[in-house]
Amino acid sequence: MSKKKSSSTPKGASNTAEEFKTDPVREGYQSFPLPEKVGKLLTKAHDTIDPVSFIGSVGATAKGLRSHSSETVSRVKQLNKDMSKAWKSSLKRLVGDEAPPVISPDKSDKRFKHRAWEDNAYYSYVLQNYLLMQDFSQDLVDIASLDDRTSKKAKFTLEGMTDALSPTNFFPTSPEALIRAFETGGSSMVAGTKNRMRDLLENGGWPTMVDKSKFAVGENMALTPGKVVFRNDLIELIQYDAQTEQVHEMPLLYNPAWINRYYILDLAPGKSFIEWAVQHGHTVFAISYRNPDESMRDVTFEDYMTDGPMAAIQVVQEVTGQKKVNMISVCLGGTLTTATLAYLDAIGKDWVNTSTLLNSHMDFTIPGDLGVFADIDTIMALERRMEKDGYAEGDTFSRTFNLLRGRELIWNYVSSGWLLGDAPPAFDLLAWNSDNTRLPAKMHSFYLRKCYVDNALAQDKMELCGEQLKVTAIKQDTYVVGAEADHIVPWQSSYKATQLLAGKVRYVLSSSGHIAGMVNPPHPKASFYANEKAYPENPQEWLDSAEKHNKTWWADWSTWIGKRAGKKIAAPEKAGSEEHSAIEDAPGSYVKA
Repeated sequence: MSKKKSSSTPKGASNTAEEFKTDPVREGYQSFPLPEKVGKLLTKAHDTIDPVSFIGSVGATAKGLRSHSSETVSRVKQLNKDMSKAWKSSLKRLVGDEAPPVISPDKSDKRFKHRAWEDNAYYSYVLQNYLLMQDFSQDLVDIASLDDRTSKKAKFTLEGMTDALSPTNFFPTSPEALIRAFETGGSSMVAGTKNRMRDLLENGGWPTMVDKSKFAVGENMALTPGKVVFRNDLIELIQYDAQTEQVHEMPLLYNPAWINRYYILDLAPGKSFIEWAVQHGHTVFAISYRNPDESMRDVTFEDYMTDGPMAAIQVVQEVTGQKKVNMISVCLGGTLTTATLAYLDAIGKDWVNTSTLLNSHMDFTIPGDLGVFADIDTIMALERRMEKDGYAEGDTFSRTFNLLRGRELIWNYVSSGWLLGDAPPAFDLLAWNSDNTRLPAKMHSFYLRKCYVDNALAQDKMELCGEQLKVTAIKQDTYVVGAEADHIVPWQSSYKATQLLAGKVRYVLSSSGHIAGMVNPPHPKASFYANEKAYPENPQEWLDSAEKHNKTWWADWSTWIGKRAGKKIAAPEKAGSEEHSAIEDAPGSYVKA
C-alpha cells in the first residue's frame, strides 16, 4: 500500500468559521458573525454532540413551522380532537361499552402484540396517545416544507425520538414487564437491573443484542477448511480445500465488504455460501481484509483496489493456472469489484469472466436509509473526527446501522433485556453483525464523497490510478441479487445494474433483508423473484411481471455460474502453489485482529 505523507485535514474538509456558517443544516448559527476561533470551537462541539446534524434538522423543522403557522395550528387542533376522542373511547371501554380506538398500530409493528394493548382500557389509551403523537411529529416535518435531505433527516430524528419514548420501553407502561414481574415474584426485575448495569459498564449504555461468548471464529463460525495462501498489508487470501473429486476449471474469488468481517458468507456449516460453492465443484478463494489502525490513515480507495481484488486475482491466476476468474462480491465489495472491472477494462486486462453482486450499490441515487448519514455536512464532520486517529471506529458504524432499525435492533433489546430480564440471545447473524472493523480515513472519505454525494461511478466520472472508469463499458455477464426488505441497499438500487452494464445481466430478488437475503441456504421459506423476459427501466414494472420461485437463489446461481465456469477438471490436491504456499489454516489472522 502506498504510504503518502499525512495532511492535517482530509481533502475537502475544513475547520474554518466560514465553512461552519455556510452549513445549510446548522441554521441556528447563520445569523451570527463568527471569529475563526469561535467557529472552530462550535464546529468541534457540533461534531462531538451532533455530528449528523440531527438537532439541526429538528431546528430547521421548527423554523419551517413558523413560516406555516396556520397549517401548524390546524394540525395541533386536530391532535387535541383526536386525543379527546381517545379519552372518551377509553372511558367507554372502562365501563364495559364497545368503542373502537381512534388509531391502531400497524400490523407489522411487533411492539404492541400483547393482548393488553387492545383489551385493557388504560393501556389502550396510552397506546392511542402514543400513536397520535408519533403521527403528529412526522406530519410537522411535512408542514415545514423542508428540502428533501433535511426532511428525511428530521423525520428519521423524530421517529427515533418517538421510538425511544414508546410505552413498551418503560416498566410502568409495559404490560409484558409488569406481568412478567408478577409471575416471577420480582426476579425478572432483578435480572433486568443486572442487565442494565452490565450494559452501562461494559457496552457504553447500549442494550446487548447478542451473547457473543457463544461464538468464536474458527471454532463454530468460519469453519470451511482451507489455507491462507497470500498476505499483504491489506488482505489475506484464503483458498478452500476441495470437497469434490472434480472442480470447474475457472476459480471463484469472493470479495467481501470491509466494513464487517468476511465470514458472512461462511457463517456456519449449513449456512455457509462458501461451503455450498465448494460442495458444488468450485475452487473458492476469499479475501479477508485487515482491520485498519492508525498506520493505515493514508490508505486510499485506490489501494483497496490494487492491494485487494487486483492483487488477489493475480495470486488466484498463479495458483490455479487459469487466466480468468469468476468473482462474487458483497455490498461495498460489490461497488469495489465493479470499479475494478471498469479499471481492468480501461487498461486492457481481461482477468474476470463473470461478476456476481450481492446487495450492492452501483448507482447511489437511491441510497437507502444510509443516505440520512451520507450528506456532505455529515461527511465533513466525520472527516474531522477521523483526523485524530486516522480511521473511523467500527462501533460507530455498527450503531449507526442499528439506529436505522432502532425498534428491532435497540429498543427491542431494552424491552427484553432491561424490562423482562431476558438473557441476550445466542444468534450467529447478530454475532457477526457485532464483529466490527475500522475504516481508514482517506479511503472512507473518498468512498462517501465519490459514491454517495457525487454518484461518480454510475456516471462514468470516477477516476482511479489515472484511469477514467466506465461502468457502462463492462461487458462481463453479471448475476445481481437484491433483497426485498433491504434498507441498506434497496433492491430498486441494486436493480439499476440492469440499466448500466453492457454485458448480460440476470437479476433476482431474494426474500428477507440485507443480510438474511444473502445468507439464504435451502429452507422451506426461501424464495426469489426472476423475470426472464426483459429489464425495463422501472423496477416495479419488472417485479409486476416476475415469477416467484420457492427455493433459494443459491440454487439458481449454481445453475447460472455452472454454465460459465468452464469444464470439469481434477480437484487440486492441496491449497496454494510453489510460489504461494500455505501460510496458515483458514480463517487466518486478519479476521481475528
